[in-house]
Amino acid sequence: MLSWEMSEPIRFEIRLKPGASGSSVGGTWGDNRALNVSVTERAIDDKANAAALELLATVLKTRKHQLSIVTGHRYRTKVVELVDPPAGTLARLEAWRANA
Repeated sequence: MLSWEMSEPIRFEIRLKPGASGSSVGGTWGDNRALNVSVTERAIDDKANAAALELLATVLKTRKHQLSIVTGHRYRTKVVELVDPPAGTLARLEAWRANA
């Protein structure tokens, strides 16, 4: 019988910049240390949110369905949840926060 343990979900804040000239992850915004996420898509019909989740899935080396926006759907500052995060995810998030 095969078994595996699922890790606890990770929640982190992002500050979304829609309509940017390029897509990127890095640096922080404000005192709350929200991770900056820039995407080229505009904030129309939830396209920027979807692009942000897709970008985060790529850089975190996970699947998009493992990520969801918990709060802030209509705001720039959002809380994102990652279920079953891969090993080293917290270290990667901290490294991107340090990348100003």
